[in-house]
Amino acid sequence: MSLRALRTLIAIARHGTFARAGEAIGLTQSAVSLHVKALEEEFGTRLFDRSRRQPVLTEPGRKLVAQAEDLLGLYDRIPEALSDDGALTGRLRLGAIQTALAGPLPDALVALRRAHPRLRVHVSSGMSAELARLVVGGELDAAITTEPVRPHPAELTWTPLYEDQFWVLAPPEQQGRALPQMLAELPFIQFDPQTWAGRMIARELRRQGLQVQQGMSLDNREVILRMVAGGLGVAVVPIPAEMVPELPPLCRLPFGRPQLRRRVVLLQRRERPARRLATAVGEAVARTMRKT
Repeated sequence: MSLRALRTLIAIARHGTFARAGEAIGLTQSAVSLHVKALEEEFGTRLFDRSRRQPVLTEPGRKLVAQAEDLLGLYDRIPEALSDDGALTGRLRLGAIQTALAGPLPDALVALRRAHPRLRVHVSSGMSAELARLVVGGELDAAITTEPVRPHPAELTWTPLYEDQFWVLAPPEQQGRALPQMLAELPFIQFDPQTWAGRMIARELRRQGLQVQQGMSLDNREVILRMVAGGLGVAVVPIPAEMVPELPPLCRLPFGRPQLRRRVVLLQRRERPARRLATAVGEAVARTMRKT
C-alpha cells in the first residue's frame, strides 16, 4: 500500500474531482487515476461511483478515507515521537499572511531553527480566507492569519498571537487635517477588500459614512507605506502596536471609533488538538513580537 496513494485519495475527497486534487498535490489527472486504481485493486472494492458526472465516494471509499486520515496522521507524527531529547523534529506546513511574513515570522523561524535544527517549516503565503480553506482541507497544518471574520469555516479554532491597530496614513504635509478632508482630496490606497482586514476597513468606512476616491488596491503593507510616503494617496493599514514607533514620518491618525483592532492568530482545525510543532511556531512568533 502506497502512502502517497492514500494522500491522493484524501485530496480527491477534499477537492471533489480528480483534476482539482491533482492540482492541489502536484500530480497529473492520469497519475491520480492510477493511484485510485491501485488502491481499488489492493482492497478489492470500488472506491468511487463513476456513473455520475463527478466521482462520488462509495461507502467503502468513505471508510478508507477516514482510516487513511488516521494512518497518515500517525505517520506524520513519527519523527516527533522518536525525538527523546526534547528537540523539535519533523515537518510543519504553515501558511502566513503578508503582514506576518514582513513582520515577526522570519525572525521567529530563525530562532526556532537555531534551537531545533531538525525542524522543517514549509511556508506558503496567501490571504487569510484562502489560508483558512487550505487548513480546513488539510493542505496546511496551520496558518498565521487575522482572526476570522464571519462567516468563517466552523471547523477552525485559533490561538491569539499579537494584535494590530488600524491607522490612517497620509503624506506628512497632511498633518493637522481631518480624515474626511484627506479622503475627499487624495486617492485612497485600499487594503485589498478580499482580505479579512480589507473587509473590516470597508465596513468601518461605511459605518462612518466616509466616501473615498478609489486609487489602488494592494495587500502588502510595506508597499502601501511606500506609496503613501511618495505622496500617492491616503491609506488605512493594520500595524502591530510594537511596530508603530518604527513607522516613517507620515501623518498618522487612529482609524475607527474606537480605534479598530484585529488579532493575528494561529489557525488550526478544530478536531485536531494543537500539535507540538504548530504550537512552537506560534509561541516563537509571540515572543518575537514581545521583543520588538
